[in-house]
Amino acid sequence: MRSVNIAELKNHLSACLSEVRAGEELLVRDRDVPIARIVPLPVEDYDAELLKLAAEGRIRLGSGAPLDKAFWDSPAPRISMQTVRRLVDEDRNED
Repeated sequence: MRSVNIAELKNHLSACLSEVRAGEELLVRDRDVPIARIVPLPVEDYDAELLKLAAEGRIRLGSGAPLDKAFWDSPAPRISMQTVRRLVDEDRNED
């Protein structure tokens, strides 16, 4: 894993992203303190439609890790199925 300071990342962003695209992980440092890691996205796990939605910021791609038990213990939202259907129909008809 190669590490880069923020200034180097800003000045050579395209080159750094090319390295990531090629499979290299980058450790980003702020004054030699690690603050982030840039890792390649396993694109074979996602179809083109999901990648397009992620690029538009409409969805976030999951990590593949199972949901925590606390998620399933949370109370369900209090909204009627009729309201859910109406909202989904409205959203689908916007295009």
